[in-house]
Amino acid sequence: MATFTRSDDLQGAEFVDANLRGARFVGADLSDVVMRGVQVERADIDAPWLFDGESFLRVNGVDVIPFVEAELNRRFPGRADRRAEDPDGLRAAWATLERIWAATLERVAAMPAGTVDVSVDGEWSFAQTLRHLVLATDMWLGRAILEIEQPFHPIGQTDAGAEDEPGLDMSIFATVTPSYAEVLEVRAGRVAMVRDFLVAVTSDKLAATRKNPHDPEYPETTLSCLHVILEEEWEHHRYAVRDLDAIEAKSDA
Repeated sequence: MATFTRSDDLQGAEFVDANLRGARFVGADLSDVVMRGVQVERADIDAPWLFDGESFLRVNGVDVIPFVEAELNRRFPGRADRRAEDPDGLRAAWATLERIWAATLERVAAMPAGTVDVSVDGEWSFAQTLRHLVLATDMWLGRAILEIEQPFHPIGQTDAGAEDEPGLDMSIFATVTPSYAEVLEVRAGRVAMVRDFLVAVTSDKLAATRKNPHDPEYPETTLSCLHVILEEEWEHHRYAVRDLDAIEAKSDA
């Protein structure tokens, strides 16, 4: 099977009568791709940034993004509040997320031992997902909003390619896999950090200028940083539930 990595430049390439059946694209940039007369039945697309900015995704001339957004909000009650603009709305949005995650943790606890470490199709396991959310909280609350120079807990799970993140010292992160109990303890602490911050947040604080932790030259506000945290929480919850469903389906087969 041919493998094309990030070092391969396929920008502007043209595929004519090419057979891409069963191909898998991971972390690939397919923006502005044009497909004509293609067979895409059973295609499975997961693009969490679909809802950013002025994006569109047309299928047979129809922009399907509004339909996808509405369906995800229907499947995950409370998701629509991830873009709340005021303190009360943000507090309510976080309270909903806490309830959602608590129910998912209960679901996982009732599943067979070892479920939290199962990877589906190379994706993060449930435990790794929780570890990444620790990192996301440290990045966007600790570093961006609270402006702590080194806010990162070693248990955080980093993205592939995080070695290139400015100011991110990879040596602080765990080199051995922590126990699930340790992950739960640290994750609970980070959830409480967000809750405690939101308790006292005001409209003036939400408007305060902050630096993007990935690109300090790019301006953010406290509100936009909180929106990133909420987006991370909902997207990774969606991934987690998707994979738990797959694990259960496989065990029932």
